[in-house]
Amino acid sequence: MNAKFGPEYAERPLDLYSLVTELHATGHLDAADHERLARLGIGSVHPLVFLAEQKIPDPSRPGQTLDMEALLRWQGERTGQAVYEIDPLKINVGAISEVMSRAFAQRHRILAVEVTEDEVVVASAEPWIRAWERNLEHVLRKRIRRVLADPRDIIRHTAEFYSMARSVRGARSSGPAPGAAPGVANLEQMLELGSMQEPDANDQHIVNIVDWLLQYAFEQRASDIHLEPRRSQGHVRFRIDGVLHSVYDLPQQVCAAVTSRIKILGRMDVAEKRRPQDGRLKTRSPHGGGEVELRLSTLPTAFGEKLVMRIFDPDLLQKSFAELGLEDEDLRRWQAMTAAGNGIVLVTGPTGSGKTTTLYSTLRRLATPEVNVCTIEDPIEMVEDAFNQMQVNHGIKLDFSSGVRALMRQDPDIIMVGEIRDLETAHMAVQAALTGHLVLSTLHTNDSPGSVARLLELGMPAYLIKATLRGIMSQRLVRILCTTCKVFAPTDPDAWEQLIQPFELPAPERTARPVGCKACRDTGYMGRQGIYELLVNSPAVAACITPQMEAREVRRVAMAEGMRTLRLAGAARVASGQTTVEEVMRVAPMFDA
Repeated sequence: MNAKFGPEYAERPLDLYSLVTELHATGHLDAADHERLARLGIGSVHPLVFLAEQKIPDPSRPGQTLDMEALLRWQGERTGQAVYEIDPLKINVGAISEVMSRAFAQRHRILAVEVTEDEVVVASAEPWIRAWERNLEHVLRKRIRRVLADPRDIIRHTAEFYSMARSVRGARSSGPAPGAAPGVANLEQMLELGSMQEPDANDQHIVNIVDWLLQYAFEQRASDIHLEPRRSQGHVRFRIDGVLHSVYDLPQQVCAAVTSRIKILGRMDVAEKRRPQDGRLKTRSPHGGGEVELRLSTLPTAFGEKLVMRIFDPDLLQKSFAELGLEDEDLRRWQAMTAAGNGIVLVTGPTGSGKTTTLYSTLRRLATPEVNVCTIEDPIEMVEDAFNQMQVNHGIKLDFSSGVRALMRQDPDIIMVGEIRDLETAHMAVQAALTGHLVLSTLHTNDSPGSVARLLELGMPAYLIKATLRGIMSQRLVRILCTTCKVFAPTDPDAWEQLIQPFELPAPERTARPVGCKACRDTGYMGRQGIYELLVNSPAVAACITPQMEAREVRRVAMAEGMRTLRLAGAARVASGQTTVEEVMRVAPMFDA
């Protein structure tokens, strides 16, 4: 109980008249606003919410307004209570829902946000009401630590957290599946009898859990949702800006039922759990209502099926190349490569490096009514109306090479091959390029010069590579610093040297560092953009392509003609204050000169 309560603050809810009077007395409100607000009636709206929505100028901070953050900070200073930002990614929903009933939380407008062995942290927007503290301490036999939070967040997350917890409990205690032993009424009894049957995938509780997970993932800007079964429970994790975050732990049987529900939605074989499967489903984002596509992939593991849902936002394809991070000289080179009427253009990088987005954005711009664009993919990442897409199907021996062979008879102008994996596919791509088609594809290599070596390793003759290859772009995604909270500091010369070695590049005087704020959910980063390494198959580079070539020599010649390595491209982002040395070094490989 850390509030600075005095006799003048009897147990009472906040009211607008008292708040504006105290704000005026402490210099946060001028006389005109005080007089106007003191006469208003606001009904059932919380006074902090009302004041925050008025966007009233704060005389003590010229140019700024009394937003919710400023009001809570002011209240915290007066009451001795810390301000707490409710981050769902950091809250154990199962644990906090056991602290108090939903009715108790809603009646007092409070929410438990942290639970430890000897303490419970409770968020409230009413610093002078204390009666519930004594009740909770008596029942829980733990110390209560109060914090201040946005009343809108408390109301919203109370509804979400308790609904999720109720759905999980309901799914656990739902009746047995058909075939269970007679007299078995709930999951606990099934476990006692050794029956590991999961809840029905169409149970309303399971439906609610799936809906909540999808909505929550969209709100958190997740690119992937992972459902990972373990011995006694299943982990739910989101990948946000390239980094995985734990979100929720589901009982093992509930996790299996959620996986089955998603498989049903994705038109996958629910009964088959021994082999990997792929599927897709479409839904709508909760706010804008735009259509969002999810690619589903299952994998059998020791404790059940692992499911990964990759979220494809169609809005990404509407972004300009500059918004994707491809601009200036790199953009000019890429457009020159793809403007050629024939030849092969390759995009390389690991899974999740943005290759699909780059290719789809490029194809979307090339797919005019005058050209026929065809793709062969495994699987089709995003369904796009602007071009013709074909799915690889190994069951009927439709692979990349046979798919390209079929596409050649479809009068194409531009062909996109999902990935060059073997010599046969590479040979078909070369034949298409030699006969006047532009072929775009991907290759799994670390950098652009290494892609040439990879084609030679597959068995492609050097003279055909010279004749057909237009260029190669290697890419990675780096997290971009939050513009709201990033700070600048003098550059660490050792870190800069480590980033650019073995090359030389003058160090900037200062670089930006992550801090963390409400806008970026305390990560210090907001979104990702690409860094690129573009190798153009110029006459000088082509002269290096021999059966005995070394990637190092190709890199040296290409850099002499203006190519930047991934790390040097990242260093330019660091110098401009967009990202950090550590972030670039995390994603971009280093090579010998």
